[in-house]
Parts: sequence; C-alpha cells; structure tokens
Amino acid sequence: MAATCPTGFNVDLLREQIRGTYDRLARSPRDDFHFHRGLDYAVERLGYDRAELTSLPAASTDRFAGVGNPLRIGPVHAGETVLDHACGAGLDLLLAARRVGPGGRAIGVDMTPSMRAQALAGAAQAGLADVVEVRSGLFEDLPVASASVDVVISNGVVNLSPDKPRVFREIARVLAPGGRLYLADVVVARELTLAVRENAELWAACIGGALPELQLHELLAAAGLGDVRVVERFDCFAGTSTEGRVAKDLRVHSVNVYAEKPE
Repeated sequence: MAATCPTGFNVDLLREQIRGTYDRLARSPRDDFHFHRGLDYAVERLGYDRAELTSLPAASTDRFAGVGNPLRIGPVHAGETVLDHACGAGLDLLLAARRVGPGGRAIGVDMTPSMRAQALAGAAQAGLADVVEVRSGLFEDLPVASASVDVVISNGVVNLSPDKPRVFREIARVLAPGGRLYLADVVVARELTLAVRENAELWAACIGGALPELQLHELLAAAGLGDVRVVERFDCFAGTSTEGRVAKDLRVHSVNVYAEKPE
C-alpha cells in the first residue's frame, strides 16, 4: 500500500531532505525551487484574496508553498481552536488566527526550526501573537491534546509523510466530535511505480508520496472521518520543473478536501 514508504525506505533521509528543502525556503525564499511559492502564486493559482494577503507580513507570504486553499473549504468561527499541522511560515495560520479572533486559538506545528521562527515573527508583526502558538513536532505525533481542536487545516504536506494512516489517525484524535478537516494536498491519477516511491528526492518534491484520489478518501474513512468530499481542484505544478519530471498520464494536481469527525 502506497500510504507508507516502501520496505527498506530510509525515512530519516527523507525527513532530512524535506527539512533541508524547507529550511532553504525559510532562509532564501527567492532561490530556485521545484514548486511555486509566494503571494502572487497564492492569489493567481489558488484563489486567495490579494487584499487579505497583502495585509500579512512578507515573512509569511514570501515563503508560502501550499498546493491549495484550505480556508476556502469551509468556515472558521470566532472563538474556535484551529490547528495548522506542518504550518510552515504561517500564511494559513495567520489567516485562521484572524478568523478565530481574540477568543480563539490558532496552533501551528512544524518540524523545521527556521519555518517556526518565520511563523512566530509573522504572528508578532500581524498583531496576532496572543492568538497564535507555534509548536515543534511531527504531524505523525502531534503535540496537541485529544479532542481539543475544532478545525485542522493542512496545505500540501500529507504527501510528504512516510506514514499517512498515522497522520490521519492523529488528525482524528485531536479533533473534537463534530470537528472539521480542511485538507489541501497533491493527488495523482494512478498508482506510482516503485522506482518513484523509492526516490527520496521525488518524495521531497511532493510527488513520490502523492496518493491516488480514491486512496486518499479510503484513508480518511479508515481514520474515522466522515463526509469526505473533494470541493475544488488546482493545477498547482503547471510551469514548474516538477511538471516535466513525471509521466503525463499521472495528471498530478491538487485538491481541496472536506472531512469531519462524527459527533
């Protein structure tokens, strides 16, 4: 099953490659990367509101590298607790913090120290330091109490995990009954070959760990999440170096997916 790495896959090497890529993004967002990033990309390809993003600190918008727009999937209400797992520099986290307001909480979790630093700096510059908290951790083992979160947002990172069933079980664990998952991630049209699955560089490029859409639905259901449905699609890799490295029939793209934890 492609939800986990192939037997013998070097998970530590994968994590170091991913951490190195996003540390470089945190430090030098204008370097060349295999993916789109930044404010214009978020607005023009993913449907973010330009006025809303221009009001955020550049520390967060310049380093944005999501593949979808999770906050278009459903509402975030004042006073709620939102978790952004693998929050990166915090663009979605800050948007969620504005929605929950001073009576709510926006928690970001990320494994890359330089990204956590950018997220915290962005929260301070945006006047949201009292609402935002950023924690060190992995999304396979979230440093968050069970049934304590109203909404989990996730943008382009589940494909990077070597153990996706565990990621989704963790999401289900931290969500309160009736809580919602707003997930954006990369999907492919068919199962990837073993050669692609075994390539740590392609995993770090958000391709090697991508799932067929049906399998993504199955894993969410297996974790105990219901009402799973795709609500929007994006051509997030068009014009990137990644686009030319995979077979055309894979039809690599991204989706916004809604799911919820039963009451």
